[in-house]
Amino acid sequence: MFEATQVVFYYAVSPVHMGAGSAIGAIDSPIQREVHTRHPMFAGSGLKGALRHHVNRAWPRQEGDSRKPNSLISRIFGPDTAASDFAGALSLTDAQLVALPVRSLKGGFAYVTSPLALARLQRLAQQAGLACEWAVPVVAETRALIASPVLLGHRPGSAANTAADQLVLEAFEFTAKPDDKLAAIAQWIATHALPGPADIFFANKLKTDMVLLSDTDFAHFARHAMVVEPHVRIDDDSGTASGGGLFYVENLPPETLMVGLAQASIERFKKDSRADDAAALLNAGQVLSTVFAGQGDTVPGINGKLLQIGGDASTGRGLVLVQTASA
Repeated sequence: MFEATQVVFYYAVSPVHMGAGSAIGAIDSPIQREVHTRHPMFAGSGLKGALRHHVNRAWPRQEGDSRKPNSLISRIFGPDTAASDFAGALSLTDAQLVALPVRSLKGGFAYVTSPLALARLQRLAQQAGLACEWAVPVVAETRALIASPVLLGHRPGSAANTAADQLVLEAFEFTAKPDDKLAAIAQWIATHALPGPADIFFANKLKTDMVLLSDTDFAHFARHAMVVEPHVRIDDDSGTASGGGLFYVENLPPETLMVGLAQASIERFKKDSRADDAAALLNAGQVLSTVFAGQGDTVPGINGKLLQIGGDASTGRGLVLVQTASA
């Protein structure tokens, strides 16, 4: 049973490849997707592994040596070997899609979301006890709600031109109108997901350039607005392309926003092996605080820092900004 829960936002700074391990159509290496929505996702096991790898290098050796069963990393994440001895105190859920960057005629790109994505975000926030008073708006197919008329090219304070209220995303047109409810949601998301001083530009853009599409329209972009990169294997002897060496890799685009939960229990330990240390065990809140906020200068937390997840790290892929939101 988990006794402490926090919302965790994951903001892609570079393309991210969390591989699914099987080819689909022309894509040799697709990303992970939910079965029922086909939305991109980050598996909780992959997130926890990436986080463990990060702290194993960032924490002092005596705390981060995962080979020692009583090291801090083993106590929080579980033992590196003999996993059946005791479970880790930290759990990360799968990360779900909140907003996807889609090329826009105005503003370069827009943060596109859907009622389903917002409702799932709200459910996670409520489970974590995070104040979330906004209501999810309803939008019809081929229509769009926007957080600000700026995305349509209107100057602040000017009257809207009905003929010009067409929002162009990729090659599709949507009849759009500003919506105060969506503006409040965009403000809430920007405040919690991008609070850092280095993220001011993107937080402000999210507040003005958020677009709500119907679940049907959003599903198209969630399926087809990914980054697909061709790769060519080079023959070491000739220095030219190897026969049959062309393959395609799918990536989640940068500026994508995902969300999940971090949950914790009191530290667990092998039966009868640490009974004398029970009073010194971290409680659930301390587990989350240690991982995300850190312990002073010696044990740095991950909150507000870049985490490398997925494959192709040597080519700059997988850089994700991690940000927690507490009640």
